[in-house]
Amino acid sequence: MSRVGKIARRSFLIGSAAIAGGVAFGVWKYRTPFENPLEKGLPAGAATLTPYVLIDAEGVTIIAPRAEMGQGIHTTLAALVAEELDLTWDQVRVIHGPASKAYFNAAMLEESAPFPAADDGWIARIARNAMHVPARFLAMQITGGSSSIPDAFDKMRMAGAAARVALIEAAAQKLGTPVEVLRTEAGAVVAPDGTRHAYTTLAVAAAAIPLPEAKPKPRANWTLLGQSLPRVDMVAKCTGTAEYAGDVRLPGMVFATAHTNPHLGGAMQSLDASRAEAMPGVLKVVPLENGAAVIARTTWAAFRAADALGFEWGAAAYPADTALMQATLANALGNDDFRDSRMRKDGDVTAALTDTAFSADYTAPYLAHTTMEPPTAVAWLTTGRLQLWVGTQAPTQVVKEATAMTGLPAEAIDLTTTMMGGGFGRRSEMDFVKQAIALAQAMPDTPVSLTWSREEDVSHDVYRPMARAKIRAAVTGQKVAAFDMQTATTSVVESQSGRIGLAIPGPDSTIVQGAWDQPYGFPNYRVTGYRAPMMVPVGSWRSVGASQNGFFHDCAVDELAHLAGADPMAFRLSQMTHDPSRKVLEAVAEMSGWGAPVAAGYGRGVAFCLSFGVPSAQVIEVQMTDAGVRVLRAFAAVDVGVALDPRNIEAQVQGGMVYGLTAAIMGEITFVDGRVQQSNFHDYGALRLNQCPEITVRVLENGPRIRGIGEPGTPPAAPALANAIFAATGQRIRDLPLSNHIDFA
Repeated sequence: MSRVGKIARRSFLIGSAAIAGGVAFGVWKYRTPFENPLEKGLPAGAATLTPYVLIDAEGVTIIAPRAEMGQGIHTTLAALVAEELDLTWDQVRVIHGPASKAYFNAAMLEESAPFPAADDGWIARIARNAMHVPARFLAMQITGGSSSIPDAFDKMRMAGAAARVALIEAAAQKLGTPVEVLRTEAGAVVAPDGTRHAYTTLAVAAAAIPLPEAKPKPRANWTLLGQSLPRVDMVAKCTGTAEYAGDVRLPGMVFATAHTNPHLGGAMQSLDASRAEAMPGVLKVVPLENGAAVIARTTWAAFRAADALGFEWGAAAYPADTALMQATLANALGNDDFRDSRMRKDGDVTAALTDTAFSADYTAPYLAHTTMEPPTAVAWLTTGRLQLWVGTQAPTQVVKEATAMTGLPAEAIDLTTTMMGGGFGRRSEMDFVKQAIALAQAMPDTPVSLTWSREEDVSHDVYRPMARAKIRAAVTGQKVAAFDMQTATTSVVESQSGRIGLAIPGPDSTIVQGAWDQPYGFPNYRVTGYRAPMMVPVGSWRSVGASQNGFFHDCAVDELAHLAGADPMAFRLSQMTHDPSRKVLEAVAEMSGWGAPVAAGYGRGVAFCLSFGVPSAQVIEVQMTDAGVRVLRAFAAVDVGVALDPRNIEAQVQGGMVYGLTAAIMGEITFVDGRVQQSNFHDYGALRLNQCPEITVRVLENGPRIRGIGEPGTPPAAPALANAIFAATGQRIRDLPLSNHIDFA
């Protein structure tokens, strides 16, 4: 081992990220390590070998520092480390771990590199790796952008491998034997005579050894990765023992809810709390920014009293109703004053378009996240310390907000990141967290559990922005000769970064996400994004810009196929320039029996979208009934490069499709007099079981890089359904939701 290079334990994360990503920036500040947060307050007999591995008398605990919000990420992240540590799956314990810069997401910003995902050339790879530098300086521990697996794949395997080699060296020193004669198996180092030395007996000694540089196992030697593993959170969720923020119970706890101005961002001009304060169980009414909260003995008492609060609300700054908002977008579309980016400009589109060119307009509405668990947080402020229990996608940002509000140092903020009932981007926001902290300040030495009502959640979301697009195109023979897409929306990046005090320079690539980067070889191909003036708060919604642009772009391609008199599947395949993308289309065609005769009243639609580096193709089959359109079957093929847990990937694609179909069929947030009209699941619905199709998923591994899968299943769902409806009825619907134009069974 003396000949093996050593790296400082605290710099492990930076060193491994640099090695894995090929980053070679000789910048001292970039390489300055973050401390291993597990080293603080270690009990006697416990040891931490890397920021991802903690060993005590009970066994090995793996830190999976990304939000578990139903997507199964803790299982797959734990498997990355457990594989390298040679643990059996029943030996695995996993926790989210502390908020720490050491767990920054290096892959989160890769989508910002100005190269389409289908470009895997060396310049594109350098540009993506370079995005790890600003990610490191931002040092945000965040879950989003389908980036958890790409971020963790190298560094968490390397963490496990380094810990394994350190444990072997500790055993070698203890036994006086060469490391070469030792092996690891089932959480122990095994000597040549078969004697087993459990990691628990070697951990303290191993922690004193400088961490070696260790290569992860080759795929041929994997025993856990590549398998469909039992979810580590499933038993707790099925038995009701999983702890969400709303489940936390502490001595003397009180319960609260908040109500703020329904004209989003408008002021609270007056508050009459007299009726609420007189109600049973009410302890206090606390004014908040733009509203107030009720603290009571029970959540139900707080809810009832919040309804009794009397407010005079100030007006909002944005247009008062949906029609005026759409007019704002229409004014921005094609207007050079609002041009944000032109990330694709191949050939000469203007010259190739003729007076008889295809032209179509598409629209998509605001959408709410409606996670099953509404915004919930627990805060407990005592002298010199704040404790928080929050289901959050951004733990380090929570700590940053808490220090700003309380004046306490980060070391005095204890955050427990709980499981969460859905995220979809909503739990990267800080609004409900800041409210909980404010209530703890109003009730010092008393733990406060804040829960929003569903009505507050729906009417005070950070919405998927409404958007519109104009697409003009020309077809020659059975090929697209020119394709010009203009799309306009408000900026998610501008809105989100403004809420946390960051200024992000340059264009917002999410405006054209899922449009400019599609792997078609149209000879004249242009995509322009227009940034409309900010209206209501907007945020990341599952698949972000691709959620609307996938609909706009692919529906237009489908229309062009019919204009050319071509089979829609063959039309796409004939112009696809990216082999993994071709293969997902071919796979979904085979799965769905594409090309077989379809009976009268039935229709099949195909759609394709490459988002977050994952080519995804879907086919949906519908039937026209007396009650309306019935979605019968759905098929999806995706390419993730390396499939670490096939069953979990399949579940994520299915969930993404259901989320996308729900939005396509019925999702719509509308405004009248500056207020959201929808309030709960009765008027902002979701697909019921009897409406969901049978979904079949195939996972391919042809891509050159490992990819995440939380979002790519969503964008093709809406266009595949719209294209199927056209195939069955001849009715082309260009505006979402589809139920505004046709009935569904």
